[in-house]
Amino acid sequence: MVQIAVVGSGSNDKEIKSLAQEVGREIAKYGGVLVCGGLGGAMEAAAMGAKEMGGATMGILPGDDAKSANKYIDFVVVTGMGHARNVIVVKSADMVIALPGGPGTLSEIALALKMGKQVISVGGFLPWEKIEGVKFIKSPKEAVKYIFDSGICK
Repeated sequence: MVQIAVVGSGSNDKEIKSLAQEVGREIAKYGGVLVCGGLGGAMEAAAMGAKEMGGATMGILPGDDAKSANKYIDFVVVTGMGHARNVIVVKSADMVIALPGGPGTLSEIALALKMGKQVISVGGFLPWEKIEGVKFIKSPKEAVKYIFDSGICK
């Protein structure tokens, strides 16, 4: 199964959460596994969207407590690594969908690019527009369709 990381803000921004939820739904529609940081904000919204469509979710947690995962996570990985867990989030994925976020999201984008993984930006991430390897697609539906139609994840 294709594993797609969804990275984005841990805040409760309504627009970002709406995008994340739609991305999660689309990943599940295609039978992909959603990988995320397992906590709140975009991570929780994406996982919720995937679960709404019967999809599978994996949360890579920064701490030591599996109970800190949001309620939409099926498979919990506790790392006790703090922000270093971002390496595992990205390494566990075939591709990465980046939603608007802060430094943590930027680190995940950079790690993905260093690992040779394609990053799909949904909702815009302006500092990254000129970086080779980042493809900008406006809608979650188009982003997930692109992943599965591209043949990159075979």
